[in-house]
Amino acid sequence: MIRLEGISKEYFMGDVEIRALAGIDLSIERGEFLSIMGPSGSGKSTLLNILGVLDQPSSGSYYLEDVDITRLRDKELAQVRNRHFGFIFQSYNLFPELSALENVMVPLMYAGKARAERLRRAEELLHHVGMGHRLKHLPTQLSGGEQQRVAIARALANNPTLILADEPTGNLATHQGAEIMALLQDLNRQGTTVVIVTHDPSISTYGKRLILLRDGVIADDQAI
Repeated sequence: MIRLEGISKEYFMGDVEIRALAGIDLSIERGEFLSIMGPSGSGKSTLLNILGVLDQPSSGSYYLEDVDITRLRDKELAQVRNRHFGFIFQSYNLFPELSALENVMVPLMYAGKARAERLRRAEELLHHVGMGHRLKHLPTQLSGGEQQRVAIARALANNPTLILADEPTGNLATHQGAEIMALLQDLNRQGTTVVIVTHDPSISTYGKRLILLRDGVIADDQAI
């Protein structure tokens, strides 16, 4: 489904060049559950952002279903993001003024879905992640685990081919983190491709394949 060839990323801090990724070659098959680990500054989040087209590589090629998307324009990349990827963040990134139901409806609105369809799909997804009883609640009225469930429902809104999760359990208690990871495992068993970035070895074991990054390169790639 995804093939990265020679992906590098450099940033500048003043006059100093920082190389975040240095020639990454990586393939991800449909239906995989991939964990990415590495020390701070190893390039984990940069790699995830490039996979999700939230950032552009400095060099190299990114093939999504055999199309080199590094050659697409910004408007086309936005369409790729909305159609193919669902994002889950450590800090949930929910709109505080919107209810759980309204938060899940946001990506459906950007996709041009009619309001009736947005409502139906959002309710369906919130029930699916165990939040059907909290449709009208604001994020401030939800626990961290509940907010992350809403974020997962939102990530699934447009039937993405890939879920990208950056430290999805980082702000959660251990039992809440285990519930979220069990939910991601269940989604993967149903066919959704999942890629997570984590610093926690116990969380990485939920995946089926482990990528270890060090100094912007893949130091190890192993089945779990």
